[in-house]
Amino acid sequence: MSTDQAIEKEIQAKGLTAPRITPADIEANIASEHYFTADDGVTGDSFKQKAEVKCPAPLALLTFCVLVLRNGFTVTGESACASPENFDAEMGRKIARQNAINKVWPLMGYELRSKLAAGDKPDHAASLRAALAALVGASTKAQLQGLRFGLSVVGAPSADRAMMEAALQALEATATE
Repeated sequence: MSTDQAIEKEIQAKGLTAPRITPADIEANIASEHYFTADDGVTGDSFKQKAEVKCPAPLALLTFCVLVLRNGFTVTGESACASPENFDAEMGRKIARQNAINKVWPLMGYELRSKLAAGDKPDHAASLRAALAALVGASTKAQLQGLRFGLSVVGAPSADRAMMEAALQALEATATE
């Protein structure tokens, strides 16, 4: 479990239900992700220019992650390895991705705060999609009861709540204790 997921679990355990950005919101906002080393970048550039460039060895130790967000904005993260003996491509990608993710939090937080300050209601569609995904995975009556409570605090429009309530009732008929 990542630190972000552990914090989200603690927030939920404390019953803090005001609008907020969650790790799931961050992940849902990522349209695509791309990884490369600085060596890859220099090699690709020299290929495009049809020039032969000798790449310094340390550039192979610098990993980049580019996240393309749903609105087209790009965010980057990087990971540099000091000792070539410790370089691990997978670890470099994980660290670069986490560094990019850390840059997405304030962007989405700013967007949410702007909507709240303008008096806009949060996007209930995202909350409903998350609830529907949870419904698919729920199999016990206790899980379904937790989802019913979560739905009650989301503040979704009554038509959406009615649809979710009908889905909950249908699933409860087949749920286990």
